[in-house]
Amino acid sequence: MGLMEKFFGLSWGIHPEDHKRPAADAATRTMPVPERLYVSLSQHLGAPARPAVLVGQKVRKGDKLADPQGAVSAAIHAPTSGTVAAIGEIPAPHPSGLPVLAITLDSDGKDEWTELEGCTDPFALEPAEISRRVAAAGVVGLGGATFPSALKLSLSQKSKVSTLIMNGGECEPYLSCDDRLMRDAAADIVDGIRLMLHATGATEALVGIEDNKPEAIAAMTEAARPYAEVSVRPVPARYPMGSEKQLILVLTGKEIPADGRPGDVGVVVHNVGTARAVHEAIRHGRPLVSRLVTVNGACVAQPGNIFVPVGTLVEEVLAFAGGLQGAPARLIMGGPMMGMSLPHARVPVVKGTSGILALDAAQVAERAQEPCIRCASCVRACPIGLLPLEMARHIQASDLKGAVGVGLKDCIACGCCAYVCPSQIPLVQYFAHAKGEMAAQDRAKLRAEATKKMAQARSDRLEREAREKAEMAARRKAERAAAAAATAATAPTPSSTAVAEGAQA
Repeated sequence: MGLMEKFFGLSWGIHPEDHKRPAADAATRTMPVPERLYVSLSQHLGAPARPAVLVGQKVRKGDKLADPQGAVSAAIHAPTSGTVAAIGEIPAPHPSGLPVLAITLDSDGKDEWTELEGCTDPFALEPAEISRRVAAAGVVGLGGATFPSALKLSLSQKSKVSTLIMNGGECEPYLSCDDRLMRDAAADIVDGIRLMLHATGATEALVGIEDNKPEAIAAMTEAARPYAEVSVRPVPARYPMGSEKQLILVLTGKEIPADGRPGDVGVVVHNVGTARAVHEAIRHGRPLVSRLVTVNGACVAQPGNIFVPVGTLVEEVLAFAGGLQGAPARLIMGGPMMGMSLPHARVPVVKGTSGILALDAAQVAERAQEPCIRCASCVRACPIGLLPLEMARHIQASDLKGAVGVGLKDCIACGCCAYVCPSQIPLVQYFAHAKGEMAAQDRAKLRAEATKKMAQARSDRLEREAREKAEMAARRKAERAAAAAATAATAPTPSSTAVAEGAQA
């Protein structure tokens, strides 16, 4: 452990080889728009967006393709100008390869922008208007979580956060898109940070950047120099420093309680790439239709960082990066620790795609799983202070309640435990499986409760209808009886009729 780590008191996490260069040092490139784009409607945390266009419709770059559906959702826009060719299912950028709804867009080759609504004096806007414009631009968190940024800004305003933390850690091996963006667009990022301060009401912004990115630290420090409210803070290069809980702890000394959120300690965390997207949305009115993607790995001919239109197929991005040098042992979207293995390269880039990695067998270095030797390496590496070996033991015994009891819900799925395990036990897969099982159980419970409520409501309705029917029948019977009684009371009796006839005679 180095002097800086001792100073920060870090005893968690791991030091994987970063493999960031030469991709990090290569100049950024911009990929030309492909002939066809496959724009997924699930590019954010929450419900998929709802199509707002029809097949055959002409659109321009930046036109809205889909509306958000629900509070936790985001709008989706056309990455180029062209024609909507189809609205249907495509393979998802996910290990399952299951279908996801998408809008297929045929480019017209013009890449013509729609009319944009920028703002020359955004600090004169109300905070709510900043959030509205960010929502209209479809901006989501670009660090991987893809939470709708406008919702995060407005919630921060309501909870009165005091500190905005900008995540420039980028601790995942191989990835360098945030590093490159901070080097090349530091002024835009700082402007976006100041706009986010205005939108949230926070009084200070702390930009956490791992100390293995000296060029990014220098560029961001220079760009932030005129603004006392923005402070650049180098942090130790240690995985998973990019996790918000760890970054908050190192930068502020505040610890988020179990089942808590950053807002509970007066903090909100955004990615530096998100700040750039906010700058583009507010200053220029540009929606989020492309992003910087790291293309790296031993099988990539020309590693680097590439601006890629959303909806571009992974295979086309790899071709633009010089193609592949041999068949990759693993193809990953994102980083090797928390990214997703792809079944094939015919899946599209989405807003949350930070990297495309084509790794060879040596980089994957898979070994056969062996029994746990109770060495506690996973315990020492866990950044949350959990007991991964105990969690795994409960999960193997199908004791999900026991796993939750030792901290399963607090696991951030960083992969540190699996990385250091000498027995090559896929601990993160166990935890992901258990969380998925719990989510399925929760959904089943909710369905059962909903079914029970509907059955009870039906029973109550039938009982009410029967009661109302009986009451109505009783009323009608009483009304008939009363009418009959009234008729009988007014009708002449036989004796009175005879008397009347005799009198007439």
